[in-house]
Amino acid sequence: MKGLHQQSSVLSALSKHDLVPVELVDKISAEFIQQKKPFIRYLVEDKNYNAQNIANILSKSFGYPLIDLTQFDTSLVPDGIRNEKLIRKHNALPLFLRGKVLYVAMSDPTNHDALEEIQFNTGYTTELVLANEKALHDCIEKVLEEESGALDISDIDTEELSGIDVQEDRADDDDAVSGDKEDAPIVVYINKILLDAIKKGASDLHFEPYEKAYRIRFRIDGILTEVAKPPIALSSRMAARLKVMSKLDIAERRIPQDGRIKLALSKRKSIDFRVSTLPTMWGEKIVMRILDSSSAMLGIDMLGYEAAQKKIYMDALAQPQGMILVTGPTGSGKTVSLYTGLNILNTPERNISTAEDPVEINLEGINQVQINTKAGLTFPSALRSFLRQDPDIVMVGEIRDLETAEIAIKAAQTGHLVLSTLHTNSASETLTRLLNMGVPSYNVASSVTIIIAQRLARRLCAQCKTEDNVPQQELINQGFPAEKIGQFKLFKPVGCDQCTGGYKGRVGIYEVIQINERIAAIIMEGGNSLDIAAQCQKEGFNNLRQSGLIKAMNGVTSLEEINRVTKA
Repeated sequence: MKGLHQQSSVLSALSKHDLVPVELVDKISAEFIQQKKPFIRYLVEDKNYNAQNIANILSKSFGYPLIDLTQFDTSLVPDGIRNEKLIRKHNALPLFLRGKVLYVAMSDPTNHDALEEIQFNTGYTTELVLANEKALHDCIEKVLEEESGALDISDIDTEELSGIDVQEDRADDDDAVSGDKEDAPIVVYINKILLDAIKKGASDLHFEPYEKAYRIRFRIDGILTEVAKPPIALSSRMAARLKVMSKLDIAERRIPQDGRIKLALSKRKSIDFRVSTLPTMWGEKIVMRILDSSSAMLGIDMLGYEAAQKKIYMDALAQPQGMILVTGPTGSGKTVSLYTGLNILNTPERNISTAEDPVEINLEGINQVQINTKAGLTFPSALRSFLRQDPDIVMVGEIRDLETAEIAIKAAQTGHLVLSTLHTNSASETLTRLLNMGVPSYNVASSVTIIIAQRLARRLCAQCKTEDNVPQQELINQGFPAEKIGQFKLFKPVGCDQCTGGYKGRVGIYEVIQINERIAAIIMEGGNSLDIAAQCQKEGFNNLRQSGLIKAMNGVTSLEEINRVTKA
C-alpha cells in the first residue's frame, strides 16, 4: 500500500501540471501494478512521457533541487559506497559528500525507503536531489562500469570468492602470479571478473591488450560489451594469471595456446572455461568460452524449433542409420543442438561415441574423445577406431576434409546414426559443400537424412518490450506473408533493469531440410545450391529468413534483430 500511495502522489503532481490527463490517472495506476520496474521509469519507457518534464514538475511540486547528471563528474562519487545492489534496487545514485551529508540522486521523490537504507548502510545522513530518469540511468551505468574496471577489491564479497577452487601448477617464471603476495589483488580481481561473467550469463570473455589501453569484454546474448578497463601496466600479470589457471606455459608468449579451467564454486557446482591465447602486437589476447553442461539438458522444446521442424529432427533421431548435419557460423548454437539430440539418444541400450575438437560439454554415458592432432589422434583416426568398437551412434565435431567426410558417410551407410557439423551459410549450401569436397553425389544423396542450418537471435525482454508500428508496405518488403499482415503485432526493444538493451536470452532460428526423393534427385543430377533451395521452398521447408520472421510475428524477437542475423 505504501508503494501505491507514493505512486498516486507522483501522478497527482503530474496531473495538476497537465502532464498526465486526469482521466488516465486510474488507468496508468492499474497498469503499473503488473510492472517490475520503478514507477518513473515506467512512465518514461512504457508511456513515453518526457523524462525532463517529469523531473521539472516533481522538483517544483516536492521542493527538491534538480541536478543535471549529463554534466556530472562521476569521479566525485566516493569510493566504498558504490553498492551495486542498493543502487539498482532503488534506482538511486550516491553522488558526493559534504561533511557528513551524502547527496543521493533519484528520479522519484517519494522513495524514502531508498534514503533510509542507503543511510543505514553508509552511516551518512542522506539528502535527496532529483534527476532526469534517463540521465540517471545513464549515469548509474557509467559509475558501475567504472567501478567494475577499477582494480579495487574492497567491495568484493570475499566469502563468495573464497569458495572458488582452481587446480594450479606452480611456476618459477617472474610473471607467475599464483602465490606472490603483491599479486593477490590480481587473483581476486580475475576471480571477480569470472564470477561476474557467470552471473550475467556471458558466453565468452575477451581480455585484450592494446598500445595504451587494456579492456575486458563479455559476450552476452551474442553481443560483445565492454565491462572493464584495467591499467595497461597489469596486462602481462593478468595474462600470466589466466595461463597459470589454465595450466599453460607462461614462459611461451610467441605462439597460440589452448587450455581449460575448471572453476569449483562449491562442492556441488563447477564451471568449465575453454581458454585460447593469441600473441598480438601489444601482448597476449585471451578469450575464454564458458562451457555450460546444463545447456544440453534444456530439452528440444526450449531451443526454438517450430513444430514441423521439431518433428523432422525427432524423426531423424529415431532412425537407426543416416546422417544429421548441423550448419552455421561459430557461436550459432550448433553444439547445443547436437548435444540435445545426443541427450535424447543417451540410453543404456546404445553405444555412443564422439570425436570433438575440443570436447565442450561433458555427458555421462557418452564416450567422448578429444582430438589431438600433434599426437596423431585426428578425426579420421578416431572414426576408424569407433567403427571397430561396435557403435550405434557416432558424433563428429566437424567435417573438415574429404577423408573425414568419406568415413562418416560410410558409417551412415552401414547401419550407424552419424551426427556432425559443417561451416556453411544455409542448408542447401551444405550439400554442395560436400560435393565440392569430392564426395560423390550418390553418396551424399543416399546418406544424408536431414540438414539443420541455424542462427541465434536475442529474445525480447517480456517486461519492457513495446509495440513496433511498421508500415504495411515495409512489412511486405521485409518478406512477411501478405495474407497474414494485420493478424500479428511486432515488438521492439526498450530496455529495463531486468534485461540488456531490451533483450534477455536467445532463441534459435532454424532451417530444417529433410532429404526426400525429389531433393535427392537434384543432388544426383548435379544441381547447385540455388536449385536445391528452390526445391526446398516448393516442399514447404522454411529458410532461415522465413523462420526468423515467424519468431518476430510471435513476439519472441524484433524485426531489427531478425535483420541482424538473417538476410533481408
